Amino acid sequence: MKNPPPPGASASQVEQGEPAARRGDWLTKLSVIPGAIMLIPLFLGAIINTFFPQVLDVGSFTTALFRDGTAVLLGLFFFCLGSQLDVRTTGPTLEKGVAILIGKVGVGVAIGLAVAFFIPSGSLLGLTPLAIIAAMTNSNGALFAALTGQYGNKTDRAAVAVIAVNDGPFITMIALGSAGLASFPLHDLIGLILPLLLGALLGNLSRSAREFLSVGELLLIPFLGFVVGRSINFGTLIESGLQGIMLGVATVVISGPVAMLILWIFHVLHRRPRETRNLIAGMAEGTTAGNAIATPAALALVDPTFQAIEAVATAQIAAATVTTALLIPFAVALVASWQKRRGVSPQKELEYYENRQKVSAGVA
Repeated sequence: MKNPPPPGASASQVEQGEPAARRGDWLTKLSVIPGAIMLIPLFLGAIINTFFPQVLDVGSFTTALFRDGTAVLLGLFFFCLGSQLDVRTTGPTLEKGVAILIGKVGVGVAIGLAVAFFIPSGSLLGLTPLAIIAAMTNSNGALFAALTGQYGNKTDRAAVAVIAVNDGPFITMIALGSAGLASFPLHDLIGLILPLLLGALLGNLSRSAREFLSVGELLLIPFLGFVVGRSINFGTLIESGLQGIMLGVATVVISGPVAMLILWIFHVLHRRPRETRNLIAGMAEGTTAGNAIATPAALALVDPTFQAIEAVATAQIAAATVTTALLIPFAVALVASWQKRRGVSPQKELEYYENRQKVSAGVA
C-alpha cells in the first residue's frame, strides 16, 4: 500500500504513483489553498463557535479535545517543534540563518514596539503590536525550503534549521515582556518554554527521536487551528481580513528586503566576491507561518489581559498567512531575476564556499 502524497503534491507527482481515487480526494484538492492545513480548521472552528456554540459542550473526549484542548495541544506542538532544532548547524548555513533571522525578527519587533509606544491608540490601522510582531517575526519554513530549493543553493535550504528558532510565540513574548507591554510570571514563562527545551534536548540527543517527532508538528497544526478558531466569532474573522491582508503585504515588502539587507551586510563584511553575494534566502524569509496563528492564544493563556484582543489578532494573522503565501513566490522570483542580471549566482556562492573549504582542509 502506497503512502498518501504530501499536502500540495504536484499533479506529476500524483500521476507517477497515486491511484485515481486518491487523486480525486477532496482533501488533496483543498491542499492547494495556502496555509490550508491551519486555516480550514480555523474557519470551521469559528463557524461552529458563531452558529452552533453548544455543539462541543457534550463532555468527555469531545469537549476535552475540541473545546478545552488549547493548552495541551500547544504544549505538545512546542515539544515536537523543539525536537527539530539542530544545535550542530555550523559554517555558512549558520551565518546565513543568523543574518536573515536578525533582519526579520529585528524589523518585526521594531515596528510592533513603535506602534505601541509612538501611536496614541496603540494600534496602526487596527493592527495591534501583538499581531504585528507575531506575523512579521514568524516565517513559513515549508515555503522557505521550497523557494530556496528552486532558486537558491544548499546553504540557503539548510538555513531553515536556524530560522526555525522564530517559530512559536516565544519571540513575541520576549519582545512584549521586555518592553513592559505584557506581564508573564516566571513560573508561567518556564512552563511555556520547557516543552520546547525538552524537545530540543531529546532531538539533539537522538536522531531517531527527531525523525519520530518530525511528523508531530504537522499533525497537530489542524487540531490547533480548530481550537483556536473555536474562540473566534466568524464576523470578527471577516472584519479583520482587510487588516490582515495589509499586514501580510507589509511582511513581504518589509521583512523580506530587510533580511536581504542584513545578509548583504554579512557578505560585504566578509569581503566576498560580488557574484557570490546571493540574497535569495533573505527574500524567502518574508512570510508569516501558519503556526503564528496560535500565538495570541498562547500569550492569552499566560497573560489574560490579551484575551480582549486574542480573536482580532488571530484573524489578522490568519489573513496575513494567506497573503504572504500568495505573494512570496513572485517576490523571490523577482529577486532571482534581479540577481541574475547583476551576475550574482547561488551556484557561484556554493562553489566559493566549497573552494574555501578545500583550501582550509589543505592547510590543515
